[in-house]
Amino acid sequence: MPFTRGHVFRLFAFLLLFCAASFAFAEPGANSGTLSGTVDDGTGAVVPGAKVTIQNPVSGYTRTTVTDATGHYLFANVPFNPYHMTIAAQGFDPYTRDVEVRSAVAMTLTDSLKIGTTAETVTVNSGDLLETDSNFHTDIDRELMEKIPLASQSSGLSSLVTQTSPGVATDSNGQMHGLGDHASNTFSIDGQNNSDQTSKTFSNQLPSNSVQSMEVISGAPPAEFGGKTSLVIQITTRSGQGVTKPTGSVTTSYGSFGSATGAVDLSYGGKTWGNFIEIDGLNTGRFLDPPEFRIFHAKGNEENVFDRVDRQFTEKDSVHLDLNYSRSWFQTPNTYDSLNVQNVVSGGASSSPVFGNVGDADQRSQIGTFNIAPTYTRVINDQTVFNFGPYVRRDAYHYYPSNNFLADRGPANLQTSSIGQFRTLTDAGARADVSYAKGIHNIKVGVVYSQTFLNENDTLGVVDPTYNSPCVDVNGNSLAGYANPQACGENRANPNYLEVLAPYDLTRAGGLFDFAGHTDVKELALYAQDQITVKNWLFNVGIRGDLYNGLTVARQVEPRLGASYKIKQTNTVLRVSYARTLETPFNENLILSSTGCTNAVLNPLLACSPGVAGTLEPGFRNEFHAGLQQAFGKNFVFSGDYIWKYTHNAFDFSVLGNTPITFPIDWHNSKVPGIALRAEVPSFHNISAYVIMSSVAARIFPPQTGGAGATVGSSGLPFRIDHDEKFNETTHVQYQTPFKIGNWTAPWVALNWRFDSGLVAGSVPCYNDTGDPNSSCGAATLPDGTPAIDLSGFTADQEFQAGFTCDGVKATPTMALPSLCAASQFTSSLVKIPAINTENNDKNPPRIAPRSLFDASIGQDNLFHGDKTKWSLRLTAVNITNKYALYNFLSTFSGTHYVAPRALTAEIGFHF
Repeated sequence: MPFTRGHVFRLFAFLLLFCAASFAFAEPGANSGTLSGTVDDGTGAVVPGAKVTIQNPVSGYTRTTVTDATGHYLFANVPFNPYHMTIAAQGFDPYTRDVEVRSAVAMTLTDSLKIGTTAETVTVNSGDLLETDSNFHTDIDRELMEKIPLASQSSGLSSLVTQTSPGVATDSNGQMHGLGDHASNTFSIDGQNNSDQTSKTFSNQLPSNSVQSMEVISGAPPAEFGGKTSLVIQITTRSGQGVTKPTGSVTTSYGSFGSATGAVDLSYGGKTWGNFIEIDGLNTGRFLDPPEFRIFHAKGNEENVFDRVDRQFTEKDSVHLDLNYSRSWFQTPNTYDSLNVQNVVSGGASSSPVFGNVGDADQRSQIGTFNIAPTYTRVINDQTVFNFGPYVRRDAYHYYPSNNFLADRGPANLQTSSIGQFRTLTDAGARADVSYAKGIHNIKVGVVYSQTFLNENDTLGVVDPTYNSPCVDVNGNSLAGYANPQACGENRANPNYLEVLAPYDLTRAGGLFDFAGHTDVKELALYAQDQITVKNWLFNVGIRGDLYNGLTVARQVEPRLGASYKIKQTNTVLRVSYARTLETPFNENLILSSTGCTNAVLNPLLACSPGVAGTLEPGFRNEFHAGLQQAFGKNFVFSGDYIWKYTHNAFDFSVLGNTPITFPIDWHNSKVPGIALRAEVPSFHNISAYVIMSSVAARIFPPQTGGAGATVGSSGLPFRIDHDEKFNETTHVQYQTPFKIGNWTAPWVALNWRFDSGLVAGSVPCYNDTGDPNSSCGAATLPDGTPAIDLSGFTADQEFQAGFTCDGVKATPTMALPSLCAASQFTSSLVKIPAINTENNDKNPPRIAPRSLFDASIGQDNLFHGDKTKWSLRLTAVNITNKYALYNFLSTFSGTHYVAPRALTAEIGFHF
């Protein structure tokens, strides 16, 4: 029997009832483990009251507990990582050891103390800064997350990844492009994988306040991950396990653009149960990044609820449950071109249509997201654990046109139609795995099945009276009005007129065209992986098989290999890794992109390319990594990777008009070489700091092989896609001031510096008369033969957005530059224009101008020196220097967007 929408909602109701019936503690999720042990005095007598601390100095993760009357201690929900353990007890010498938590199989230790003195200090040596994993990754814990100033409050997770992990090109609206690929990311939340788009124009992200720790894998992905794996972000959520005294916080903030937030979180539990719940909300006047530095029509709000429930039924059986619901509503920011829009107000099909002000564009979106993911854990024996986790996740996306459809008319090179959409993506499935850890082996074998139900409903109507005009004048210019080519009178019939669009021309009394599509995407994956430790060597070996059945069918066998070697004498780890992956199409608007070009009405609106097969085919990738990690003493660690990826059938996105309705497209192949570096000072005299640097190319090789139309690659030669970036770096420095005034502790201070060399901006005009077939420049001339830039295809506002200047005169939103500007006199402060006769789409494309952005936070975590309760205060400044800069300009994917102007925020919190 087919799996229908009714089945999904019945499953949803069942899981809600299951949640209500099984409220309590569980084994950790698949991204974390359990560490327990017994402390004795060497003679077998247990030591109660011993203080046990585990710490990862790189991620900042620290937890402390005390042994009970039987000398036993337990750390649950511990993220996979190496840890430095210290045990201190009155009358005993200090005791330290290193442990690695790498499996869901519980780690049980016995620690014997020697009689002596007591020590409380957790000491760290250079070996504690190293990891022998063959995959390059970045670890971030909650303590660091809370102190990093973030520009995007509504995309906290992607902002954290961008600010902390190398190889990520930052883009507008919370988009991040990892290691040269467009949004090819997988979020693994407590073991549940989600590789669909999660930026705020597609979906709602997990609230960052519910995250305990995060590991960003930018090396070759382990076998358990597939689909979209340029970045794998493993998230361990916060838990109430063992929190016998309820703890939580209430925070609120207010800042620039009328941005206000409120959040409440609560943790509580016992030995066999636990619960963590988090509720937050945001209201702001700048939800999305606007196409103008001035902010108007950019309001939005968001609400999140996250609940993690854990229950242990017996010593061997437990359940863990994640529940999440998020809703967002936001306006599509306007340009000056979309204010006081002029369009036909009467006589649209006559020879003399009347134009008037039809108002401002008022396009809006609403997204509702829910996720339900229980996990059953069975401890088979001391070495083996079984996990089973069904889940269901749903995104419902509404895009609303302006109430007056004619107000959606934009510049001819952007939006010619009024567009509305209701799209749903429902992903239901289950995962099962067995973990076995003994001796040199750490094995995991698993299977994942998912079925994604896609429904797309679109409405379109032409709102540009000259887009499909029946008549043209003697010079071939399109004319507004006229009902059909036979009514042109003294003018001429338009040879490019498409009669099929006439019923949907709203300027000539037409109606809306409706498009509806549905499909199910079924995916089955089986994998096996083993981490083998032999002396100083560590080998990661794995194999994965993917079966994809969507609009097309694909099968792929994917080996995954990695090796690392630790040179103890120099505290060096050398590593190499390889992965073959199946690259699956993006699900968002997959039907529209795959089938739209076969529809006579959609074909011209989607700018379909002749000869391009509509249906997107899955691709495959071979990627190689080589790197090292080096510790210098106990205060500095460096890690770096060289990356080389070759993808056959490489995915990117195109856009339908000037709207958030974007769709996937497919290129013949891509090549992505690059380097990614990270250096860190975990702690030195109250200072902690890190710097990340990367240079990653994103080279696309035409032809386009699938999907609807694209506006680049027409030369057939390789080009840089619009998220290619030569260099970026982020430096974060944090200082805890050590002095006190009475009982008042001085605040901490954090500073971020982000430098971006600039994304590719292919729409920037330039001059090249060398005959280079891979140049998109023009070769216009002034009447005297002087090389000139042709600006006739841009509106005054678009020229203003890009900061264009001709002979020292700047464009304004209402005053355009001359249609021809001498190339030697054409400049911009916001985009980088290649010198005359040097532009090449692959070697030297136009780019956004380099920029440096500075953000800072200052905070006091215990304002009134409380013991049981605390008040906190935090002040954050984003873009301190008020840098006037762009993310992108007329990007094929996302249009034009400015970075946020200076924004100040104050947050106060109560913690108990």
